[in-house]
Amino acid sequence: MNNKFIRIYEDIADRIRTGEIEAGTLLQSELDLSESYQTSRETIRKALKMLYEEGYIQKIQGKGSIVLDIRKIDFPISGLVSFKELAKKMGHRAQTYVKVFEEQQVDQALHKKINFGLNEQVWEIRRVRKVDGEHVILDKDYISQRLVPGLSKEICNDSIYQYIEQELGLSISFAKKEILVEEPTSEDRELLDLEGFHNVVVVRSQVYLEDASQFQYTESRHRPDKFRFVDFARRR
Repeated sequence: MNNKFIRIYEDIADRIRTGEIEAGTLLQSELDLSESYQTSRETIRKALKMLYEEGYIQKIQGKGSIVLDIRKIDFPISGLVSFKELAKKMGHRAQTYVKVFEEQQVDQALHKKINFGLNEQVWEIRRVRKVDGEHVILDKDYISQRLVPGLSKEICNDSIYQYIEQELGLSISFAKKEILVEEPTSEDRELLDLEGFHNVVVVRSQVYLEDASQFQYTESRHRPDKFRFVDFARRR
């Protein structure tokens, strides 16, 4: 089996990750790459296809392949986007691992934190997001069992929002968000790759359905070097 295109893909991907090939620049042409790697243009096309599918490059008609900035992932502040939707742009560079999936009854302390009713049954979920081989996000979710029945660990490993919208037929409408910078907790240190980092970026969200019912409280804890939060603002 000819794996030469995989070796070429890995070499170029590594050079993009290390910054040797800078974001925003154009890759060499297929012809130049075939000469550099002493292989056929068909082999180069296969390597470029993998780079495109894994989110390293974007093909531009008439220009070639532009290198994307993979060091950070854009999280829209005002939008409601699932990690699975963002991960589609990264291909196999991103994975999700469910660490905790439990049923829990809301007590007084949890009631104050997540704004759900006392004694309400919720799903408690912890998911670690891995990008480029490093654990960089810890998502901590509480989801109403009354509004979102039938949740499972398998669904959490895939996409909760997809399940809510496509399987339950509900409409996710809006969220209230708070963004803070905090010192890492012991749980952050245990589950995330934080060596050399002294802060995490924390996004706390209360998420609502179309009828204004809160179905989710989420706390997303990010390693600060990997992510940027973006928005579009207009002066009124």
